Amino acid sequence: MRNQIILLVFILRICTACINKGPVAEDPAVITQTPVTITGISRESLEDSIELNASSGFLLKNYVKSNSTGYLQTSGAIPGQFVNTGQTLFTIRTKEAESIGNAINKLDTSFKFSGTNPIKAGASGYISQVNHQPGDYVQDGEQLAVISDAGSFVFLLDLPYELKQYVRIGNHIYVQLPGGEKIPGVISSYMPTVDAASQTQSIVIKVNAGHPIPENLIAKVKIPRIVRAHTISLPKACILSDETQSAFWVMKLTDSATAIKVPIKKGIETSDRIEIISPAFSAEDKFLLTGNYGLGDTAKIKIIQP
Repeated sequence: MRNQIILLVFILRICTACINKGPVAEDPAVITQTPVTITGISRESLEDSIELNASSGFLLKNYVKSNSTGYLQTSGAIPGQFVNTGQTLFTIRTKEAESIGNAINKLDTSFKFSGTNPIKAGASGYISQVNHQPGDYVQDGEQLAVISDAGSFVFLLDLPYELKQYVRIGNHIYVQLPGGEKIPGVISSYMPTVDAASQTQSIVIKVNAGHPIPENLIAKVKIPRIVRAHTISLPKACILSDETQSAFWVMKLTDSATAIKVPIKKGIETSDRIEIISPAFSAEDKFLLTGNYGLGDTAKIKIIQP
């Protein structure tokens, strides 16, 4: 019995020693190291712009009309067809020729009376509308077709009036068509009215696409508001902020294992970069690109390959 008591006391002492000893402390540097990727500054031109819609259209329409009363004999007008100035589109046989023309020719075969009048295109462009076909009876001055004047093709940009200060006649811009094609254009003129509901003014953009563009096509136009040439910028992922977005900072490397918090003043933003107005960083400075969220003022990091 005595031996059992001694053995029990011995076991209790061993257990107490193990409890008092506690867990083995780990290396704090290993625990706090955060895997990150890094990047540097870039010096390039940045542009703050607003994207607006512009629709294609023809400013001028040429209305082809009958020059006499009679019957349409032929029609060379096909919707969508491109025609040149002076091209014959219709021929009309007058009602007088239709009624007595053949009789006169029979009485005198030397009398060459046809009674037909050609009707020609007054402008080059695309036929957008045809109103009559051969055999129709038409009145003098009646509309036969509509030609969209090719020389008047433009894009009309609906510009909010408060942004007019950023658009000047003669400015060169690009018009982006659906599908990604960009064509050069130039601001030609302002329309003299403003839409009462939207308070937008139509801006005329002349383009030289080199190929036909349909009417009423919606395209995108970027209007630059601020342009910075050769300015310092960082990727958006480098910039951190507080909950109210009133303070901004970056995590800058001081050595290969430490990053510190550096407050910044940012400038204009693009889709993927932000201008850094202050402080003035150098080309040798490195910043955390990923893994920077939630890090403290002085953080232990571990650089990994992106």
